[in-house]
Amino acid sequence: MPRFINMIRKFFIFILLVQFSQIALAQSKKKKNKAEDPDSSGVVSDILMPTNLPLLLFDERERKEKKKKEKKSNRKNIYYGERTKRVRIRTNFRSQSQLQNFFITTQRKVVDPYIRDIFWYDKKDNMVRTKDFDPSKGYLLHGPYTKYINETVIEEGNFYYGTRHGIWLKFDDKSVLLDKLHFSEGWPKDSRVTYYNQASQQIETLTPIEYELKEGNFFHFFEDGQIAVSGEYHFGEKVGLWTEYWNHKNKVVKKREIQYQEQPFTKNFRPFIRAEWDKDGNLVYRNEERARN
Repeated sequence: MPRFINMIRKFFIFILLVQFSQIALAQSKKKKNKAEDPDSSGVVSDILMPTNLPLLLFDERERKEKKKKEKKSNRKNIYYGERTKRVRIRTNFRSQSQLQNFFITTQRKVVDPYIRDIFWYDKKDNMVRTKDFDPSKGYLLHGPYTKYINETVIEEGNFYYGTRHGIWLKFDDKSVLLDKLHFSEGWPKDSRVTYYNQASQQIETLTPIEYELKEGNFFHFFEDGQIAVSGEYHFGEKVGLWTEYWNHKNKVVKKREIQYQEQPFTKNFRPFIRAEWDKDGNLVYRNEERARN
């Protein structure tokens, strides 16, 4: 009889161990799937999506103070008060020779995450990039920039810590002016801003404008300063992924992602909701058919 009872106990212990192992396996699998699925959580890292407004762009006092510092120093290779190093990149294609002449800074400047194009020198690939700046891989462009085709200047302007700044000019191969743009630390000078309260500079929307067309990153904010909507315009058309957010004070949580055309003026493309999340960041909907495509 005692032997039989011991067998029963061992059997139940075995069953419990199997159940616990299955639960642990299921939880492990769930965590793995969550890690592999970028849509599993709508909570956005503060590093990736800031929650404070880019007010310095519209602070006249700050702007005037910075303008004083923008005067070039008489000392060699010092621009906007920063010591720089000259870089030249020459590439040849068939009968054309292209030369980029610019300056870089080793200063670990915090890049404004609201600016669409951040220009940096990739030291490994010896090229200028405008996306995904990584301080461990390269340096921000800072100071005068000139681009040549053969011996003819086709583009010139200035950079301020990786952003286009001041007047930028583009020419054809016969030195005829094609384009003239004005920037202020990466923002087109004609950017349009609406306010909840202009006196306190509570920004509601920030729309980049070039030649009366929407061009660049668009932002809409809640009244408390939290990001509400972000997306990109190109030639006046919405492009890429536009994101709406829940209004949280302590964290940034995506509400909905809407996919627009990747290139402007794409025929027969209809925007669609790619994914949705609840207020806690849990995925509640995903367009599986579109995701597979």
